[in-house]
Amino acid sequence: MKKILVTGADGFIGSHLTEELVERGYDVKAFVFYNSFNTWGWLDSLDKNIMYHVEIFAGDVRDPHGVKKAMEGCKAVFHLAALIGIPFSYHSPDAYVDTNIKGTLNILQAARELELERVLITSTSEVYGTAQYVPIDEKHPFQGQSPYSATKIGADRLAESFYRSFNLPVSIVRPFNTYGPRQSARAVIPTIISQLLAGREEIKLGSLTPTRDFNYVKDTANGFISIYESEVTIGEEINIATGHEVSIGALAVELIKQINPKAIIICDEQRFRPPNSEVNRLLGSNKKLIELTDWKQQWSFEEGITETINWIKNNKSTYRTDIYNV
Repeated sequence: MKKILVTGADGFIGSHLTEELVERGYDVKAFVFYNSFNTWGWLDSLDKNIMYHVEIFAGDVRDPHGVKKAMEGCKAVFHLAALIGIPFSYHSPDAYVDTNIKGTLNILQAARELELERVLITSTSEVYGTAQYVPIDEKHPFQGQSPYSATKIGADRLAESFYRSFNLPVSIVRPFNTYGPRQSARAVIPTIISQLLAGREEIKLGSLTPTRDFNYVKDTANGFISIYESEVTIGEEINIATGHEVSIGALAVELIKQINPKAIIICDEQRFRPPNSEVNRLLGSNKKLIELTDWKQQWSFEEGITETINWIKNNKSTYRTDIYNV
């Protein structure tokens, strides 16, 4: 049986996607970032009954030879491997070009040469920049408000070009802000929760006014699979969004109320984005996703937050709350 290759399977969304694919009976090859410790990221935390069905390939998406080797014998690729931290992209943009643009090119070239049946390229709601209208649909203009978002725009357009130029069966999957178990403290929800659970009464955050459309990670993983299982999504770019927005300030107040009502919010200067780089509003349309697939949101924001709090509570040692996690 031919496999599905998941790049970035060792990461936050990738590990949940790998888990969900196996549970649905798919044969999965997990592309993890090579390291000499032989650690497989979050895959190391998955149940042994899941991992029994996963083939591991350690490599680097920046290397075209390793990418092609990984893709041999696969019928499809879900490409999630990327550099995603926005603050890190401010001082290391070369790394983002190499990983996000060149890495995606390597995936596309290998998929074309090996004639894969499906290619799913992972985008991000950050490609839209601050909303010019809401809800943001797939026709919204792109705006590179950080080196990170600029490289993701570049990767998306490369993917589009391979569909148009070579008829490669590409779908561009565009999740809005995903959260849930296994997410790093680089992201706002685990940043707030981990600080609160560590007993801190001053919660350090950046700007409180931006709004985000938060997806629970299991709904995001289901979105990927729903797009893969629908043939009419080929050649399309598709949002995975809830259609609801929450401000960072309101989010923090709610989490403080649930975990430690004595805590207060402190705005930390180093956590602010440059003014023209801050994405002030993200509110996505999921109309296209619902029209082209059988996807339905299964987790409410409240349910997802409860699951996330419980997971972080049981994995507090994973988080360093004494530093700003870039």
